[in-house]
Amino acid sequence: MTSQPWRNWSGRLAANPVRVEHPADVDAVATAVKTAASAGLRVKAAGSGHSFSEIGLPDGVLLRLDRLTGILYSDTDTGLVTVAAGTPLYELNPALAQLGLAMENLGDIDRQTISGATATGTHGTGVGLGSISTQIRALEIVLADGSIVTCSATERPELFAAARVGLGALGIVTSITLQCVPSFALHVVEEAMPLADVLDQLDDLVDGNDHFEFFWFPHSKTALTRRCTRLPATTPLRQLGATRRRLDEFSANTVFEGLLRVGTRQPRLVPAITRLGARLMGSSDFVDESHLALASRRDVRFNEGEFAFDRAKAVSVLREIEHFADHTDEKISFPLEVRFVAADDITLAPTSGRTSCYIAFHQYHRMPYESYFASVEAIFAGVDARPHWGKMHTLDAATLRTRYPRFDEFVGLRDELDPHGVFTNAYLNRVLGEPVSSGDK
Repeated sequence: MTSQPWRNWSGRLAANPVRVEHPADVDAVATAVKTAASAGLRVKAAGSGHSFSEIGLPDGVLLRLDRLTGILYSDTDTGLVTVAAGTPLYELNPALAQLGLAMENLGDIDRQTISGATATGTHGTGVGLGSISTQIRALEIVLADGSIVTCSATERPELFAAARVGLGALGIVTSITLQCVPSFALHVVEEAMPLADVLDQLDDLVDGNDHFEFFWFPHSKTALTRRCTRLPATTPLRQLGATRRRLDEFSANTVFEGLLRVGTRQPRLVPAITRLGARLMGSSDFVDESHLALASRRDVRFNEGEFAFDRAKAVSVLREIEHFADHTDEKISFPLEVRFVAADDITLAPTSGRTSCYIAFHQYHRMPYESYFASVEAIFAGVDARPHWGKMHTLDAATLRTRYPRFDEFVGLRDELDPHGVFTNAYLNRVLGEPVSSGDK
């Protein structure tokens, strides 16, 4: 019940909520929401704090869902699994594996909670695969009046269409039912390629692999490609050896962190550091369980933005970013990450209605990012790109309305369910507009 400082993973955002609560069940969540609303306080739920945007920034009551964890129900015949909202992915994935199940696709980090990942539209890569939110089959949500409701494709379908990527604006999600698949393995091939070759072959690389992505260091002309093929769970594993794995993690985290600290003190060295990073990218060829192959360890902290746009425009956008990188004095310390995701029908998913290319851009957390991020965001504006809700951007409701055909549908539902803005904050007011009766609070 006592107040504790809150900080997000990158350390950029901090807040001092009025109080912090750790509800143990859905009834306690409902009570906390009603109590806060009656006191004129706003409510935010917190997971791992892995969002880089201010979407989860609390100013009233912060609900930590760390007591709402674990698998609540599973059916291995249908693959339906109901999960408590506060369950982190790094705990969920091995628990699913014990049941002989897996999530159909995952992002490249597993520190998020299942509710935080889905609320922001977190995704992996695979042009035939949707974001994590497309795996949702039902949601349990506490609304602003404290009522507890469930929604699915057949029960309150208008809420289900929006709440799968709900931004935390519609209520507090307390459990999620996922459509899982039988466990599977992945054959992973990591290989450095000239960026020019990747762009020339991009369609073949994207369409010819179950999962394809690449990382490009902007001060170099080298990309690290990652191609994954899905295999039956019975496939013999060929995992990276413990020594190689420790060496890779040491290079990617400890060594890279040390170099970036040098770059922070001597910015003129950053291009050389990133070119060195590109040359050090090694090749790998292994077979592992899907969740172990898809997620990787990330200890070096950074700030991040990411936008999704029509997959057909990927090469032209990347060439424009390359031209910018070649003709700027910006010191860009991290590679760009390029991934591909199938279209979906979720109201405010960045991939709603179009198969998309996602490009994520990062900067070491000790280095300035504002000018670099603004320049890249301006390039994305030319292709009506939509921001990943958990990543940094400067867009507001007026602009986002032009990029989402169903924007007003979502806002109308938000205003109906939460007219007084119990679940809003400054970020949501910026990207959605203020709730209809927020002035009454």
